[in-house]
Amino acid sequence: MKNYGIMIHGGAGTMSKAKMTKWKTEAYRQALKRAYSIGYQNLHKGGGAMDAVLEAVVVLENSSLFNAGKGSVFTHEGDHEMDAAIMEGKTLQAGAVAGVKYVKNPVCLADVVMKKSKHVLVSGEKALEFAKEQGLEIESKEYFYEEVRHKQWQKALNAGKVSLDHDEEESAKYGTVGAVALDKHGNLAAATSTGGMVNKKYGRIGDSSLIGSGTYANNETCAISCTGHGEYYIRAVVAHDISARMLYKEQSLQEASEEVIMRVLPAMGGRGGMIGIDHEGNMVMPFNTKGMYRGFKNAKNEEFVGIFKE
Repeated sequence: MKNYGIMIHGGAGTMSKAKMTKWKTEAYRQALKRAYSIGYQNLHKGGGAMDAVLEAVVVLENSSLFNAGKGSVFTHEGDHEMDAAIMEGKTLQAGAVAGVKYVKNPVCLADVVMKKSKHVLVSGEKALEFAKEQGLEIESKEYFYEEVRHKQWQKALNAGKVSLDHDEEESAKYGTVGAVALDKHGNLAAATSTGGMVNKKYGRIGDSSLIGSGTYANNETCAISCTGHGEYYIRAVVAHDISARMLYKEQSLQEASEEVIMRVLPAMGGRGGMIGIDHEGNMVMPFNTKGMYRGFKNAKNEEFVGIFKE
């Protein structure tokens, strides 16, 4: 039997287990399960890894529980500027968007950038213009408004700080979303989407839309989607570094990811996690924070959903 499977994440952070109510925990678990289940059905029927990660991330973008798409955080100016990326391991083709507004599903725009343009990364108003040209769904500013998000932004404004959306001091826990998959044909893919940091300024762009930093896929090694403090992931080129360690140091995915997430990043002051799957279907989900929303399902019909360290 050909090995295949999908993994998803909804962000990592210093979430407090004591503050997670039973109903809120169940809401997260159901949202995560719905996302990987949709992607898995695609893989099970012989579909490609690219379609699987795209479909899974769209589910998470459409949920207000996570900091992507509908649940995106407010910028310093009170807007929503979203980043996303998608990459195909077979060809190393990739598409990404940064600082885009009003697009319902930024990961779909990233996919269109890859398939219908000559570019890898597009940004801002012109990215929105391209989305409209391609017939993607555009929403009003009101669609992205969430009361808890607004309160979160006001708190950050009053404190004069920029924060991760899932920091412990915040009343709500949300996060960047992502998916990685291996299909029956042996192809890998990765996709990531985020609303960035609360109260971010100056058109700040994180690691999610940067190929090699927050998102990477290569059939020779692995597919990676990251979540955490983007500035550190960019400086450490985390996603590609894990792939490179596998390719050049002949480390396993487990060894490479543990070294980068548990040693390299903390030494720099970075926190967060990642999900990864290699060309043989081995899966990892390390994180150096108190928790990470995550889940997977594989060809053996094994599945898992977790929030805190199990």
